Amino acid sequence: MNETLHNKVAIVTGAGRGIGREIALKFACSGVRVVVNDLDAQPAGEVAAEIEREGGLALAFACNVTDPDFGRRLVEATLERFGAIDIIVNNAGFTWDNVIQKMSDEQWDAVLDCHLKAPFNLLRAVQPYFREISKAEAEAGKEVFRKVVNISSVSGTEGNAGQVNYSVAKAGVIGMTKTLAREWCRMKVNVNCVAFGFIETRLTQATTEAKTVSIDGREIKVGLHPDRVEQASKSIPLGRPGKPEEAAGAVYMFCIPESNHVSGQTIICGGGIGGF
Repeated sequence: MNETLHNKVAIVTGAGRGIGREIALKFACSGVRVVVNDLDAQPAGEVAAEIEREGGLALAFACNVTDPDFGRRLVEATLERFGAIDIIVNNAGFTWDNVIQKMSDEQWDAVLDCHLKAPFNLLRAVQPYFREISKAEAEAGKEVFRKVVNISSVSGTEGNAGQVNYSVAKAGVIGMTKTLAREWCRMKVNVNCVAFGFIETRLTQATTEAKTVSIDGREIKVGLHPDRVEQASKSIPLGRPGKPEEAAGAVYMFCIPESNHVSGQTIICGGGIGGF
C-alpha cells in the first residue's frame, strides 16, 4: 500500500461506476477512508464492499446529487462515520445532448443542476467544517492541507457542438475552482480541476445499438457509433481514448502532499488534447 494519504477521508461523488469508481479504489489503495456516493445504491455498495474486502474502510452513500439537501446530508454522514473530511472529488455527472434549437429547458436544467449546482451545494455545506478545523489547526501551530478536485471536460475548455448545456456547466466548474481557490487558501484548502477528454466509460462505449441508462427517472442515450469513436480516437495526439484508471491518476496528483502549493489550476487529461 502507498501510505502517502493514509487515514485521510475522501468523498467521491458518482463513485459507483466508471471514473468515479477508479478514483475511489485508487484512494483506498493509499489507505484513504472513502465515502462512495452514487445515485444508485447497488453500485455504491459494491464499490464500498470491494474496498473493505481489500482491508480498507468505506461508506456507501446513495443519494441524488441534485437533491436540495444533498450537500448537508453527505457532509453530516461523513463526519458521523469518520470524523473528518480531507478530500472532496466532485465527479458525478452525465450528458444529455442536443443542438441548442432542439434542447429543452429540462435538458438544460438537469445537466447544470448535476454538474454545477451540485458541486456548489456540497462545497457550500463543507465550508463551515473547513473553517473551524483550519482555525483550530492554525491556533495549534499546525499546517494541514485539504484538497478539492472538481471535474470538468474539454467541452468546457474548448466547447463541443451539441453540448451547450454540458459545455456551459463544465466551463462554470472551472470558474468555481478558480474562485474557491482564492477564497479557501487561508484555510489551507487546495482547489483544483481536472478536465477530461475522451475517456472510456459506459457513456462513450462504441456500439451500434440504441442503448440508454435510467438517470433520475429519465432514459438517457449512451454510447457512440464505432465510426465516431474511431474518428475521435484519431484526433487524440496519444492515439487512443483514456482509461478510467488514467483519469483517476490525474485526480490523485492533485491530492498528494506534493501538490500543496498548487491551487486554482485546471489540467487536461486528454492524451494531448488542448495541451499544445
